[in-house]
Amino acid sequence: MSENNRPSSMASSVGGVAGDRLIQLLERIERLEEEKAGTADDIRDVYAEAKSAGFETKIMRQIVRLRKMDRQKRQEQEELLELYKSAIGLE
Repeated sequence: MSENNRPSSMASSVGGVAGDRLIQLLERIERLEEEKAGTADDIRDVYAEAKSAGFETKIMRQIVRLRKMDRQKRQEQEELLELYKSAIGLE
């Protein structure tokens, strides 16, 4: 077994770094990264379903982003957008 893949039972403390704890943390990160990839696939599937139902997915993504913001932050951005649009004669 290579040094990079040795089980946590063989890990040691080197230079003040607790090998067992480091391996545990790295393994948790790897599991979460796998879950994140799976979730991203699920989200892509939902957007594909929405697109096949006739929805505009770019707009849906914008709405999802806006719904994550608190109301005041969203209003500030909308006002700033309107100001910029007005400044360049877009409205």
